[in-house]
Amino acid sequence: MTTDILVIGGGIAGLSFAIKTARKRPDLNIIVLTKTVENESNTRYAQGGVAAVWDFEKDNFKKHIADTLDAGAGLCGKKAVEIVVKEGPERVREIIEWGTRFDKQGAAYDLGREGGHTENRILHFKDLTGWEIQRALIAEAKKFENIKIEEHYFAVDIITQHHLGYHINRVTPDIECYGCYALNKKNNHIETFLAKLTIMATGGTGQVYKNTTNPRIATGDGIAMFYRAKGRVENMEFVQFHPTALYNPAGENPDFLVSEAVRGFGGILKTKEGEEFMQRYDERGSLAPRDIVARAIDNEMKVRGTECMYLDCRHLDKQKFYEHFPTIYDKCKSIGIDPMEQMIPVVPACHYMCGGIQTDAYGRTSIKNIYACGECSCTGLHGANRLASNSLLEALVYAHRISEDVLKRADKVKIKEGIPNWNAEGTTDPLELVLMTQSTKELKEIMSGYVGIVRSNVRLKRALDRLFILYQETEDLYHATKLSPQLCELRNLITIAYLITRSAALRRESRGLHYTTDYPKELPFLDTTIL
Repeated sequence: MTTDILVIGGGIAGLSFAIKTARKRPDLNIIVLTKTVENESNTRYAQGGVAAVWDFEKDNFKKHIADTLDAGAGLCGKKAVEIVVKEGPERVREIIEWGTRFDKQGAAYDLGREGGHTENRILHFKDLTGWEIQRALIAEAKKFENIKIEEHYFAVDIITQHHLGYHINRVTPDIECYGCYALNKKNNHIETFLAKLTIMATGGTGQVYKNTTNPRIATGDGIAMFYRAKGRVENMEFVQFHPTALYNPAGENPDFLVSEAVRGFGGILKTKEGEEFMQRYDERGSLAPRDIVARAIDNEMKVRGTECMYLDCRHLDKQKFYEHFPTIYDKCKSIGIDPMEQMIPVVPACHYMCGGIQTDAYGRTSIKNIYACGECSCTGLHGANRLASNSLLEALVYAHRISEDVLKRADKVKIKEGIPNWNAEGTTDPLELVLMTQSTKELKEIMSGYVGIVRSNVRLKRALDRLFILYQETEDLYHATKLSPQLCELRNLITIAYLITRSAALRRESRGLHYTTDYPKELPFLDTTIL
């Protein structure tokens, strides 16, 4: 299949880009690939909201920039922070015009506050903000005849000169992207999608850990594909663990997120005995940045030998709590907890990847003709730790900037001819799926045990040794058997696990989300770009 523009991923980044581009250039054909159904994405699961300076009487760009830089622990790109903060409000107004609803108090928007923010600036729709944005974007995208959303397509590899027989390594200049190979999950055929320009908008990597708030589709596909194509990624050691996932002894995947907005609303972190503990770690208490709160909870659990800590909401107004957090309230009730009578048991869980595909101010990457946007990208905004609710804002801003650049280049790039079809010769159907499922379990255990919130040189060395064995076994399967979504995801997860662990081993300091017992102090800037 050929198209002018190929978008891999159908969340806020991919869809907002497609809408903007389709509106300005109805003559350009845009294909959006999504690996499940059109309304399933990381975006859909965002609870808290989108941060933007809105009430200019109380808030301003300078404050939002300062909060972002403070959370990022010295590694934010100042240019990226200024771009996102200053352009953000206009991008939010656009999705409101497209039909996105945010909660109001009277005529004004009900602005929430989350950890690390010094002002109320979070626009939200109850505790289903991501779901609401996804709904509005899908409805808007369907208005354009030149946008075609292809469901149940699993992108396997991006196509470069490598597929034309050229040898490519990480220092090869002028690597080009011509599209991608994708597995049609409806008929199990590998199909070829050729495009002038490709947008990587594949979301997060959370399923590399045993406990995560990310949906099952968050297997780091875009970052892994890009890295295999010899593209540059960076800051992969900075994995954000959300401090408050709901602790459910029965287990579930993904873990249910108890939004940071609950703490912004007045919820207080406590021990089982009802004692507040966050003041011992940070003067901001329960509203400290996520890296600090997650490490504090992790430390309290280890010191006390408990499986969770607690979020106390019993002092809050029941009616207002339910109006703001109906999904959280109903979920707690479903496992026998009434948040108005009992404290909510919480644990940290993998939530967000702050690193990813290295981009410039217009989403351009180290490989020509391919852009990256959203959680799979690393723009410099988040640094060593993402400020709460900045992720949706970043996706909107960079989708807009990528669209501007694409519109300038779309007529100058030609679709590459002579691309071979996928070669599956010599492969057979997998005989034992247990090999893949067991390897996935092992991978999650390795990452959760050795490369979690607290790390050490010994743990990282053990993780790398064990990951290498899994890598060899999986590559043998990959070359011998026909592709399946399970095999592709396992292969991608192993790549992501390696990138996280290797980057963590290179950073010999503790900074932001990366905390190591061997180097507990921050050092001057270290570049951990994976070359």
